[in-house]
Amino acid sequence: MKLSELDYALPHELIAQHPLERRDESRLLVYDRASRAVRHRLFSELPDELASDELVVVNDTRVLAARIRIERPRGEVLLLERTGEDGLWEGLARPTKRLRPGRRYGPVELLEHLGEGRWLLRLDGEPDGEVPLPPYITEPLADPERYQTVYAEAEGSAAAPTAGLHFTPELLARLDVERVTLHVGLDTFRPVVAEELERHELHSERYEVAAGTWERIRNAPRVLSVGTTTVRVLESLARGAPLAGRTDLFVTPGFEFRRVDSLLTNFHLPRSTLLALVMAFCGVEETRRLYRLAIEERYRFYSFGDAMLIR
Repeated sequence: MKLSELDYALPHELIAQHPLERRDESRLLVYDRASRAVRHRLFSELPDELASDELVVVNDTRVLAARIRIERPRGEVLLLERTGEDGLWEGLARPTKRLRPGRRYGPVELLEHLGEGRWLLRLDGEPDGEVPLPPYITEPLADPERYQTVYAEAEGSAAAPTAGLHFTPELLARLDVERVTLHVGLDTFRPVVAEELERHELHSERYEVAAGTWERIRNAPRVLSVGTTTVRVLESLARGAPLAGRTDLFVTPGFEFRRVDSLLTNFHLPRSTLLALVMAFCGVEETRRLYRLAIEERYRFYSFGDAMLIR
């Protein structure tokens, strides 16, 4: 797949800078793959679009307070993943060229530069920084909990599984829901730079699923995956992966889906592996058509934007 196929032009004003007052007031573009029909709904109407026997699977990871500001030089450390005992982490630090291994920067001691801005580091205590918002969100967030799902529980992510941000407790109560955990790393959102998608390296991410949960999911008549991170967990397990571990499953067009029947997702950045996954589920040209329609209809894009249900 050529990189150019993952490109599209988005008016800057359609990048949502803040969440709506109510999570489930966002819009929902519904696409039926069999009939190619499109409907425009509100997210609060999601239960009306699902089959009566549809099992909804969410990712219950919680975003770390992972952005730590540093002085001299002015910059920041972004924690990515705990790598062992004694406060060892992997993280991103900038400005990398002005930082030195063996030096302390506030609560952080940089140990070894791993390349591409990544460092092995030691952190004093537990993460106590800011919730890291994506760089395309330039307005401050009044309530950091709005970058967490209402069911977030297992702390460990560097970014939110944003398809889940639309749910309210009341809406969840109307659905049959199971939880899995995948801790989202920034690599998931890293732009593809290779001219051919297949040459892009996708780093692994940690996941965990309870045995009883997987049994229900495996035997469910229909499964709705909430978000691309949930897809990667379910399709890894459907291929014989253990109930806990790491997955580097790279879903690209031509992929055979073995457990996911429907996909709920936000609108993704161009040249991203997330957009490639949606194209694998929906079709390359159909995805491009739906994105053009969403732009024409003035849907809000990215983390705090609207959602799409593909059935």
